[in-house]
This record gives sequence, structure tokens and C-alpha cells, in this order.
Amino acid sequence: MKRRTTALAAALSLLPLGQPLLLGSTTALATAAVVLSTQAAHAQSAADYVDAGIEKCKRGDFKGALADFNKAIEIDPQYANAYNNRGNAKDDLGDAQGAIADYNKAIEINPQLADAYYNRGIAKRKSGDYQGAIADYSKAIEINPQDPYAYNNRANAKRESGDNQGAIADYNKAIEINPQYADAYYNRAFAKMNLKDYQGAISDYSKAIEINPEDAYAYSNRGNAKYESGDQQGACADWRKASSLGDKDAAGWVRDQCQ
Repeated sequence: MKRRTTALAAALSLLPLGQPLLLGSTTALATAAVVLSTQAAHAQSAADYVDAGIEKCKRGDFKGALADFNKAIEIDPQYANAYNNRGNAKDDLGDAQGAIADYNKAIEINPQLADAYYNRGIAKRKSGDYQGAIADYSKAIEINPQDPYAYNNRANAKRESGDNQGAIADYNKAIEINPQYADAYYNRAFAKMNLKDYQGAISDYSKAIEINPEDAYAYSNRGNAKYESGDQQGACADWRKASSLGDKDAAGWVRDQCQ
């Protein structure tokens, strides 16, 4: 499972910290007040568009969200969060390369924006660029070492590139940070299955089920691990449970394997 981050809009600082405010004539002050007032209005307006776009993304209206993010960028072309969120909308619309271009721009503006590296990693992984994804997740982790989602997603990319041991190390770290992270147990079980550690996989699927008892796929995959380990009766019990939760594949396995 993946989690993608959206950078929430925030009020933009009009004066860099530490920069002195130089006072001049009354005319100059009046002019400065107008400029600051206009800048503040633009900043707030850009933030409003980003917030509106995020809400549209939550509702699945990605084209509407794209229009809002475009407007935010038109108002403030240096608004890194707007590019990051526009990248998310493009990715959801299937435009992975357009998404990556927006994440690139967000990172160019703010090289410490961990969300943009994380989201770019998702787009690269979807495009099959596992090494590029791993590099981006690593940068996100460098900026925020306590993000369990970045470890989980880097582990997914490592697993898909064939590095199951490296993946397990990252899943371990994600679980260390958040012991209730069901997806990390579920995904770690896949890596253990690849290594034919069926008992270890069964243990991880069981933990995922303990955290989320309604996860049909955790039951289904635990059934697969039990089947591979020779426990057909246990496998059938898990497949029946998965089927009752709506997994059609599990229903087929019950029909074919559990007479």
C-alpha cells in the first residue's frame, strides 16, 4: 500500500527571517504598505487555491484540482507546495512524467521539501525506475528520518528490484517507528515469501490482521503462505475468511483446493 503526501497550504512569509525592516519617508511607507498588502492578498489567494485543490483531490476530482493548482502557480510561480500538489493530481490522472516535472520544480524551489522527494519516488516506482525511486525515498528519509512511510515505500522499491533483504531491513525500521503500521507487516511478508520464509510471512500477515481484522488480502495471502508450508487446512480457513470479506480470488481457491 502506498501513502502519498500532500503539502498543506500555509501563509507565505513576506519578509525573510532576520532581514531588517528599513523605514523611510511617509510616501515610501505608504507605497510599501500597498505592496505588502498586495503580496499578502496574492499569497492568501494562492494558498486558497491549493487548499481547494487538495479538497478536490480527496473527492477524486483531479481535473478540477489541477485547475486550482494551475491558478495558485499563476499567482505565485515560486510556490513549491503548489507544484508538489499539482504533481499529485497529474500522477492520479496517469501523467507520471508530468508529475515528475512538477516534483522537480518543487524541489528546485525548496530542496528540503521531503514530501516532493517522497511523491517523486512514488511516480518513479510506478514508471519502473526503482533505483530512482530508492534515491528519492532515501533523500526524504535524510530530511525526515522518522517517516515510516518513506521506509515502507523504499522497501517496496527494493523488493521489486530484487533486494528482499534490503527491503526487510527497511520494513523493520518502519515498524520500529510505528509498531501499528499494518502495511509494513503486510509488505514485509511479501519479501519473506520471496525468500521462502513461510513461517515468517505467516507471522507478519497475522500481525497485519491483528491490526486490521477486515483486511481480506491479508487473510488471502496468509492462506497462500500456509498452503506453501503444507498447511492446507489452515490455508482453506484463511481463504474462506478472505472470501467472506469479498476477495474473489480466494473464493476460487476455496472452490479448487478445499473440497
